[in-house]
Amino acid sequence: MINDKYEAVIGLEVHAQIATATKMFCSCSSDSFNKEPNLNICPICMGFPGQLPVINGEALRKGLKAALALNCHVSSFSKFDRKNYFYPDLPKGFQISQYDQPVGKQGWIAIDLDGSKKTIRISRLHLEDDAGKLMHVENGTLCDFNRSGVPLMEIVSEPDMSGSKEAVAYARALQTILRYVGASEADMEKGMMRFDASVSIRPKGQVKLSPRAEIKNLNSFKSLEAAINYEIERQIFLWEEGNPMTGDITVGWTDDHQKTYFLRDKEGADDYRYFPEPDLPPIVVENDLLASLKKEIPELPSDKLARYTGEWKISDSEADLIVSDAVMAKYFEEVVALSNDPKKAATFLTTILVSRLKRDGLHISECKITAEMLAKLIKLVNDNKVSMNIAKSDDLFEVMFETGRDPEEIVQEKGLIVVSDKGELEKLCRLVLESNKKSIEDFRKGKRAAFYFLVGQVMKQTKGQANAQSVTEIMENLIQQYNF
Repeated sequence: MINDKYEAVIGLEVHAQIATATKMFCSCSSDSFNKEPNLNICPICMGFPGQLPVINGEALRKGLKAALALNCHVSSFSKFDRKNYFYPDLPKGFQISQYDQPVGKQGWIAIDLDGSKKTIRISRLHLEDDAGKLMHVENGTLCDFNRSGVPLMEIVSEPDMSGSKEAVAYARALQTILRYVGASEADMEKGMMRFDASVSIRPKGQVKLSPRAEIKNLNSFKSLEAAINYEIERQIFLWEEGNPMTGDITVGWTDDHQKTYFLRDKEGADDYRYFPEPDLPPIVVENDLLASLKKEIPELPSDKLARYTGEWKISDSEADLIVSDAVMAKYFEEVVALSNDPKKAATFLTTILVSRLKRDGLHISECKITAEMLAKLIKLVNDNKVSMNIAKSDDLFEVMFETGRDPEEIVQEKGLIVVSDKGELEKLCRLVLESNKKSIEDFRKGKRAAFYFLVGQVMKQTKGQANAQSVTEIMENLIQQYNF
């Protein structure tokens, strides 16, 4: 990858579909995923003559919220422009976008890189409408205009990243923030989030930027990482051959061959012949609206992460997993509020529930175990009514997962209550000691594992229902007294 002679300079343009029911400038549905082609269209989004667009107010509000969440300066005045280019999936012959006066600019977010933080600057966030979708078939190309006119925000970073790992970390952080504020679902499987990555190479120590290759339309984190890595290697090879790029280019990416391919020389602003959109009024953002939107922004992922690890003392890995999904974070906080045990809530959620959800390909929102049920399960453990082993077992947890039944009902029905009767536990401990005299010898010789084996035998006899703390105390006392 990068050697001692060169460094990579990377910037990202992220296109995210704004979460609205209708398109950017008309009342057609914005849901185009798995829909019959050319169903959600009208004369406005198809660019018929004489049709006037109207700004989607909800798309504007959500775009402004995203800009605020990304620490952007929100302009009190912005406008739409016509970006002119001709392509089969652009029925109007131009895209309605924002050029010199976007809704947000000069923002930033911090990304985490192996425990250290790095700030990535955001040049601008602007609003626009999407193009259609081309489908290449054996005898030609088909065009589906359902996506034409869908509201987008484009978030343009400064060239502050120096490797694919940083780019992916930035893209993931953006996705999480957009979901937290409800600005975008950012579901890449549905085409709701796409990346254009600009990559250039320069000798280390050089300040001037070299010509760049813009990799178009990457639709997964895996593709983003692989495409950047390939392009870095390709450009370093050109430098080593004494033939670096002399101008900006646009390239595509093929997952099948894992390589970029030349598309065209990079367009500039002059090529698009921008001019103010004559059919739309400028956008004036009042202070009252901005203040109202700021109040709607929830606690953001970075603040949540700091609170979880600081105030609640859960591990970094657990906190990272929980914070990565806004729905999961909400579920977790409900469990903590009901159980008053953040550590057990994090353990159950990240190591038991999440793995079970993954097995069935489910999201936390589809889980039958409610936050109230999980909190009850944690309380049963904390009150020594069930052991941790039983709580995680097929007899209890799996039944809850499959049926959504209350854990207290299942415990009563199956007789899973912890065995706490000290007389009964002592009797079991004595039987285990009689059958495992060698383990007693080993323990007395300093082998602590022998003691855990003896305790484990009692737990096995009771099918995990014995009070483990009581068993440990009784076993220690009996071994001290035991005579061969």
